[in-house]
Amino acid sequence: MPLFFPYYYDPYIIVVLPAILLAMYAQFKVQATFQRYLAVPAASGMTGAEVARELLRSQGLTSVRVEAIPGTLTDHYDPRDRTLRLSQQVFYGNSLAALGVAAHEAGHAIQHATDYVPLGVRTSLVPAANIGSQLGLPLALFGFFFQSGFMLQLGIVLFSAAVLFQLVTLPVEYNASARALSLLERQGILARQEIAGARAVLSAAALTYVAATLTAVLQLVRLLLLAGFLGRRDD
Repeated sequence: MPLFFPYYYDPYIIVVLPAILLAMYAQFKVQATFQRYLAVPAASGMTGAEVARELLRSQGLTSVRVEAIPGTLTDHYDPRDRTLRLSQQVFYGNSLAALGVAAHEAGHAIQHATDYVPLGVRTSLVPAANIGSQLGLPLALFGFFFQSGFMLQLGIVLFSAAVLFQLVTLPVEYNASARALSLLERQGILARQEIAGARAVLSAAALTYVAATLTAVLQLVRLLLLAGFLGRRDD
């Protein structure tokens, strides 16, 4: 059987194009917004590490560690060892960008401590999502190119786990940002006029999750079209 002939043409790759464009814009937006507010110091003079610890303390979470890690925008909360890791710009910085990001990650720790359901669901999906994101799409496309219905369908099932993970991630991230902004204002860490800067940074970051979710969903639609589950494919 020849390796290349018209059957292998994928007419549905264009389905993913809007998500690719949005992802490119989102990356530009988050970098530009972060850099803009990285140059605006908060009136309180507190660093990101101090803010994170203060917000955690206010919620009784004194056992959560706050550590500095290398990189830019590598900030995250690890529920496995209850550690909040902040990039050095955020950990040592006192800008509106640094405080917004630090508070957002503290929001994840608070979600974990309060058994926020979407966070629990997302955590439980991590193993399946890792497999799905690494193997699902390649396996499905391999099945399509070599006319293996079983491999195509298996790839779709695996990739669906990655899509579900992205869908659950959206409420988790938006909720963490909402908690962060509320606590920053309630604790008096940021003045009302400064909240707008922190909100802009977190909104730009949220757009990257929207783009990732849209990309995953449209990739799944593409695979379903290739498999003939949505519409009909000309043979």
